[in-house]
Amino acid sequence: MKIKFLGQNCFLFTYKGKNILSDPFYNYQKDKSKFDISAQKIDYVLITHAHGDHTADVKEVLEHHPNAQIIAQPEICGYYNHPNSIDINFGGSAKIDDLKISMVPASHTSSFPDGTYGGQPCGYIFRFDGKNVYFAGDTGVMADMKIFPELFGEISLSILPIGSHYTMCPTKASYAAKQLLKTPKVIGCHFDTFPPITINHEEALKIFEEKGVELVLPKLGEEFEC
Repeated sequence: MKIKFLGQNCFLFTYKGKNILSDPFYNYQKDKSKFDISAQKIDYVLITHAHGDHTADVKEVLEHHPNAQIIAQPEICGYYNHPNSIDINFGGSAKIDDLKISMVPASHTSSFPDGTYGGQPCGYIFRFDGKNVYFAGDTGVMADMKIFPELFGEISLSILPIGSHYTMCPTKASYAAKQLLKTPKVIGCHFDTFPPITINHEEALKIFEEKGVELVLPKLGEEFEC
């Protein structure tokens, strides 16, 4: 699986020729990521919750890629009324060939910018080739995280928000990674986008290092292989 960081909680996941765009918010920092939606092939749009910094560019994605399928809560799928939707809920999963994407809880809130209720926020576990990747969405630390490795198996990589203010800070995220998720590696997200979530990179890296967990602070447009 390839994972490209496009800002905030927006990532492009590529697995066996299928492209999954999460929480579309790529336009805000497009000058740095150089991401051009019209030049992409988008097969799925994966949404964790309804806040504007996770859904601002959904309609544009669907204009360019009308056959893309939305994977999200029933409330979010209903909001877009898109004919190609896979509405799942907690305990449920979507299958893309041998990739299984399971919805798990997140501790946050969820409503669209117009005030429409967006259902309960979530994260997802990507399960493929004997690996588990935890894509947390926006969340605080929660006891549920302890269950994930027990239920799904070892979490080889976690993508966690670390910007504080609206989500976990590096200290809390490192605790979640080490004590609950027992994951060896974290890709940070939801940081530096706006002033309230600006972090000290050196301090964040040190906090994770002291816990024995590798932290990656991705640059916009940077791609990783998992």
